[in-house]
Amino acid sequence: MTVQNPDKTPSRKQRLQERQRRQLAVVDTVDKAEAKVRKAEVELAVAVTEAVQVFGDEQSASEGLDMPVESIRRFLGMGRDEVVRGDSVTEVDGTS
Repeated sequence: MTVQNPDKTPSRKQRLQERQRRQLAVVDTVDKAEAKVRKAEVELAVAVTEAVQVFGDEQSASEGLDMPVESIRRFLGMGRDEVVRGDSVTEVDGTS
């Protein structure tokens, strides 16, 4: 933060720089949060896929997980999309 003389208002350039700094900080925070959400969604998709295998089908997994079938299908779709893109599950947990 810029040290300012209380008697002097910041220049237009200083105000613009401060505004841009705050905007970049917010964008950075949102980017980091989006990455965390994406990682969590991938982990959940993997877990839901495993649950469907363990429970036998989507309906049984829905009942066992107390999760709507639509959500089960959404996460199964996400899991398939990850496989199609070639992303590996090991990248999610940090092991390679």
